[in-house]
Amino acid sequence: MNCCQCQGLEELFSEERVDKQLTRYRTNGPDRTTCMLTDAIKEQSVTGLSLLDIGGGLGAIEHELIEAGIEHAIDVEASRAYLNAAAQEAKQHGFADRVTYYHGNFVELAADMSAADIVTLDRVICCYPDMEKLVSLSASRARKLYGLVYPRDTWWIKAGLALSNLFLRVRRSDYRGFIHPTKAVEVLLTGLGFKRHYYRRTLFWQVAVYTR
Repeated sequence: MNCCQCQGLEELFSEERVDKQLTRYRTNGPDRTTCMLTDAIKEQSVTGLSLLDIGGGLGAIEHELIEAGIEHAIDVEASRAYLNAAAQEAKQHGFADRVTYYHGNFVELAADMSAADIVTLDRVICCYPDMEKLVSLSASRARKLYGLVYPRDTWWIKAGLALSNLFLRVRRSDYRGFIHPTKAVEVLLTGLGFKRHYYRRTLFWQVAVYTR
């Protein structure tokens, strides 16, 4: 991810926007697709396991899985506003000592990241231009489970994203969204020794969990 995309992420996921999302999260809980992902992971029994949550947002995945029994979580997030909100929520839930936070681009930090039993990327691939590098580096850190939520690569979703990116360009935002081919993601993970265990789709998103 180049510095412009990182700056764009910080601007897009600003404190004001994240505060609004946090209010909704406290009222309604995690998004439907996040619940689908965490429910599928919980079915595998997570007691005593570790989590690496890349692009953790408000921290919903680590909070859900800590409650389900994971021992410790690492949250890597490019947005400082999200990272602060996640830490605030962890403290409120009594999980502050069970989550370690890193601010920055995971691909640049990956060399210093230890492996975890579970690795998750919830709506993260669509924020990153180099899918191959992001998926390869993150999957290499997963000992047991690898979970994803990312856009379906249908023509109407691609058209919608193109309009969204045009709007962002007009507003002079450096952020851009990406839709990477589902087949390319699956081929890459299969080549790394993963087998798809769970798969569901909504109108816009696909949720997948892979096992070693």
